[in-house]
Amino acid sequence: MRRLIVNADDFGFTAGVNRAIVEAHTHGIVTSSTLMANGNAFEDAVHLAKSVPRLSVGCHVVLVDGEPVLAAKLLPSIISAHSGGPRFHDGLPSFVARALAGRLDPGEIEAEASAQIRKLQSAGVSVSHLDTHKHTHLFPAVLRPLLRAARACGVRAIRNPFGPRKPLKSSELLTRPSLWTRYAEVRILRALATKFRDSASRESLATPDGTLGIVVTGVLDEKLFRCIAAIMPEGTWEFVCHPGYNDDDLKSAKTRLRASRETELRVLTMPEARELLLQQGIDLISYRDLIPAGAGA
Repeated sequence: MRRLIVNADDFGFTAGVNRAIVEAHTHGIVTSSTLMANGNAFEDAVHLAKSVPRLSVGCHVVLVDGEPVLAAKLLPSIISAHSGGPRFHDGLPSFVARALAGRLDPGEIEAEASAQIRKLQSAGVSVSHLDTHKHTHLFPAVLRPLLRAARACGVRAIRNPFGPRKPLKSSELLTRPSLWTRYAEVRILRALATKFRDSASRESLATPDGTLGIVVTGVLDEKLFRCIAAIMPEGTWEFVCHPGYNDDDLKSAKTRLRASRETELRVLTMPEARELLLQQGIDLISYRDLIPAGAGA
């Protein structure tokens, strides 16, 4: 059996990203999305989410490159002083260094993650699952307090950010040198996969077998999508995507993903995408389908 969740990240980032995510759901293969509590287009995303009840909406917990929901004085280990006001530390390398050095306070991470989840819930969003911006919960220093926040807020599922051993065919990697560095990074980080599964299981959170699409973030096209679908392993997997419109709001936002979001939108909404999954014997599901019926906090 092969089941696939197609999750669009960054709901709430800009109005153009919101619109693209809804289009990729209503006219394409997106089944789930994760909403940024501190996104500039948060209210717009909440409004749109209520118009598409079949879209499973989770919380895209932001701990890097953004502003906190809680007061900065409560988060000294994860906040950096900026002239424009308190923000999380910019850039993943700095965050990872602090995580590995034990310089992140787990209580602060749990409190901020809980605040972000509860902001969605207070707005009327039934939060089905969690993931993190730039996959920061790869690291145990973030994962452990994030799992506690999920349990406290009644969230029953979380992204497994680790991919399969073979995310792409070797021939595809050889023809795309731009993917080599990302592929090497993902391979190294797989050493943390067992700790992730054990931690999620202890907290009784449902999780897919892993993720697809992280290696190709920013370069996804129709050919790569077909390649990923063709070698998807047995089990339940999540395909991570970032559809959006490269409008003025996005051009002024802090992100490396701009024109690629429109390319992803085209891939996700092409009629052949759904047909390809059917031909491969892949069933589309959402995060709601992953959670056992009647599961409670």
